Amino acid sequence: MMEHKHPPLLDVKHAAQASLHQEGVETLSNYERLMQETKGLDGENAFSWTALTELRPDPSGEPAPWLRLTVLTTVPQICQRCLEPVEVPVQVAREFRFVESEALAAQQDDECEEDLLVISRDFDLAALIEDEVLLALPLVPRHEVCPVKVKMAAADKDFDAPAEKPNPFAVLANLKKPG
Repeated sequence: MMEHKHPPLLDVKHAAQASLHQEGVETLSNYERLMQETKGLDGENAFSWTALTELRPDPSGEPAPWLRLTVLTTVPQICQRCLEPVEVPVQVAREFRFVESEALAAQQDDECEEDLLVISRDFDLAALIEDEVLLALPLVPRHEVCPVKVKMAAADKDFDAPAEKPNPFAVLANLKKPG
């Protein structure tokens, strides 16, 4: 097992042949797109990941490179109910099978359950980790129970109600009256 501060570039074939197991612990601040998602909140949250590459049979029975990825972190976001910071726990556990080309991935994508990636000599593991965490974030982050009272009315009780306008047909009715 190899420990890293930041995920390295992988030579996928060689890593799978060696059954390479890598892991690391770092901070969210090492990931630019995740920091944009946090809107400047705490970027020092711990971020741990493990990547296991191995050879396993593909659907045809031939050995193929696979990657098992796990990520654990907490991403600070803004609660959409109370607009206060909320810590969103993120846990990713995914498996990917590598294929030789984009065309082969497109051809096999509908037939297989696993996600397919294209083999590379310099596969960017850090970008994959960041993508998976971003995909795991909720569309609408919120607290289970907000720490502050959330206003449920659209207008304050002290807000002046609009003055009633006279009914225009009532004026016409007065014109119809004799006299």
